[in-house]
This record gives sequence, C-alpha cells and structure tokens, in this order.
Amino acid sequence: MATARKGSSGRQAEPDAPSPASLTPRAVPDPPGSPAVGPPAELGPAALRALAHPLRIRILDLLPIRGPLTASKLGEIVGESSGSTSYHLRQLAKHGLVREVEGKGTARERWWERTPGGFSISSAGKDSPAGRQTAEAVNMEFLRLRNERVMAFVRTGQEVDEATLETWQGAATFITANKWATPAQAKAVIEAWERFAAEHLDPLSGQEGEPGAVPFEVHFDVFPTIDPEGNPL
Repeated sequence: MATARKGSSGRQAEPDAPSPASLTPRAVPDPPGSPAVGPPAELGPAALRALAHPLRIRILDLLPIRGPLTASKLGEIVGESSGSTSYHLRQLAKHGLVREVEGKGTARERWWERTPGGFSISSAGKDSPAGRQTAEAVNMEFLRLRNERVMAFVRTGQEVDEATLETWQGAATFITANKWATPAQAKAVIEAWERFAAEHLDPLSGQEGEPGAVPFEVHFDVFPTIDPEGNPL
C-alpha cells in the first residue's frame, strides 16, 4: 500500500510490527458540501483501471479544490485541450467518480463535480500483482499531488506580506508524531479521528461563498514506518 515516507527514528523495529499492506485503505475525501454517507467504498478493478491515468487522477484531485468545473476550464488548468479533458471526464463518469452538476450549464458547456461519498484504494486483497501495482501507482500519484500542494503553500508563505501572515497566524500547521503502537492501538487512533472529523469537519461542508471562507485541506496519516520485513522506511 502506498504510504508517505519520512525519516525513521533509527531504532530497531519490533519483530511483530504490522506491514504496510495491513493498513486500512486510504480514503479520498468527499467534495465540499457533500453529506456524510458512511465509510467510503473501495474502488473495484474496472474503476481502478479507469483511474490509472495521470490526467484523470489530476482531474479527480482538482475538482474538490477548484470545482465544479467545465472541461474547458479544466483544460486551462492542466494545459490540455477541452476535448481531452471532456473525454477523460466521461470516462470517470462511467465509473461513478464524477458527475454533471444538476441544473447548471448547457448541452455545449457542462459542469462537472466529484461524486459525493468518496472512495478508497488498497493494494491489499488484490488477486494479481498487476492489480496491486495499479492500486499502489494510483495512491502514489494522489500522494504526490497532495505533497505538491503542501510545498506550494510553504513557498507562498515566503512571498506574502506581514498583514496576510498575521491574518492567517495559527490557521495552518504541520505536525508529525512518532510513537510505538500495536495495530489495535493504531486502529483506536483512527476511530478517534473519525469521531473528530464527524464533529468538527463535517459541519464545515457547504460553506462555499461564505464571507471569509477559503478552501482548506486537512491531512491525517497513520502508518507504520517499517517495510514488510521490519526494516525502517
């Protein structure tokens, strides 16, 4: 399973520590304004194969941040023709990953959004090496795009004025906590996070257009810092 890598503490891993393949699949968050619908469904083989294209992953990654968008606007953002983005949107729609925005647009200019409910991707349980590799490649690309936004934010912080910095003081942070835990304890942390998200993040949905509201991104990662053989990542 794809994981974000960081430096290990250098301590020897415990022999019975879990391997990355045993982790819960990474859930892709719902688009803004979507209702909570329970745990996200895991993508099936056909949908996963359809998603295994860098531009489609980019489109699916962009829609919750910039969307809803037309094929033309997506083309401007990603540097592709509207015909290309329109084709890829239709392929994503075939597998329920995106949908047209109801009541918006025309027959010539359709607006698209991420389908509510989110989804998850796991390399565990796949019946072939190719299936596992596809799942890992898709996850790695989503993580790469996420990391690009983090780096862009850090770079932007060097360019803004003092008044802007003061306004957003305390509104962004990057925290890494390195602990030792059993699989059961790690699952308990994840369950606590899910309760926190339901209480504090879900109520923020549907705030597009509210005065002072801007798009935010929240990350929460839980993973062992060893490989399947127990070696530090």
